[in-house]
Amino acid sequence: MSEKEIIFCKSGGCTAKLGAGVLEHILERLPKGQKDENLLVGYDSSDDAAVYKLNDHQAFVQTLDFFPPMVEDPYLFGQIAATNALSDIYAMGGDVKTALNIVCFPESMDLNILGKILQGGAEKVQEAGGSLAGGHSIADSDVKYGLSVTGVVDPEKIWKNNGAKSGDKLILTKRLGVGIICAANRVKQAPEGAMEQVIASMTTLNRTASEIGRSFCIHACTDVTGFGFLGHLHEMMDGRLSSVIYVDQIPVFDGARECAEEFLLTAAGQKNRNHLEGYVQFEDVSFGMEEVLYDPQTSGGLLFAVSKKQADDLCEKLQKAGLPAAIVGEVTEQKKSEIFVINHKKK
Repeated sequence: MSEKEIIFCKSGGCTAKLGAGVLEHILERLPKGQKDENLLVGYDSSDDAAVYKLNDHQAFVQTLDFFPPMVEDPYLFGQIAATNALSDIYAMGGDVKTALNIVCFPESMDLNILGKILQGGAEKVQEAGGSLAGGHSIADSDVKYGLSVTGVVDPEKIWKNNGAKSGDKLILTKRLGVGIICAANRVKQAPEGAMEQVIASMTTLNRTASEIGRSFCIHACTDVTGFGFLGHLHEMMDGRLSSVIYVDQIPVFDGARECAEEFLLTAAGQKNRNHLEGYVQFEDVSFGMEEVLYDPQTSGGLLFAVSKKQADDLCEKLQKAGLPAAIVGEVTEQKKSEIFVINHKKK
């Protein structure tokens, strides 16, 4: 599949997101309207999806996500975009029910390419146990694809991203470095085998991780996507907590640190750094690893804040399910630095 057959934007996947600082500036000025007591989670909380209570036992979860391609194969792109969009349901502790396609496609392009994108997306919706129920398409100069997804959750068991407690352990379920490896691949400098690792991760649903987590005392959860590990952790701290991150325990894709050291980076990663550097303090951390932590992820893993007593058991069960999960840090009471990144082995 040549680049002429599928149009690449300058930044594909979640690297195409607007910067967090820009979004905050816009969203804080939007009219809120009259408060609806049944809207349990809205955009004012920086959460992964909206949650609306239907009754005492059921609420629906609503989300949408779409972006330009970051891989040349349209079928794989469809799978990745769908997996990424479905993830927000799992990050709220919910189950997928329905999905609608969102498509931007040039009328001059071969429609077989669009068919492969939609096939990849449809298969992932089926794997998630959901039903593809329609969609909407527009003619555009570039290819973009994603899903609007609806799920269900018990209103008493919602995983918000800002419910963490001091003493919680932080568990990450997928490796970091997606944006860096994709950037290196675009200029044909990705290490051998690295892109295959990244694609396998981006097409792995967070369903298993979410379902395993429901048996544990999860105080907060988010999926790590365009704002990078540190950006989503910043949202989780909610301006009231701090955290210590063990940089040597972070799962990272092979070659990602080395690519970062060679400045194979993304503009979105630098936006993340500019927005977050006032909240983060590094100690004995290489430049390459700093960039991995700022790196925008496409279809990244879940980040759990879980009771300290249950952390080892949860991590073990995630690993037994074949996930590269690791305990990557802990939540503390609010300190001078919101996020303190250290080399745990040297402490």
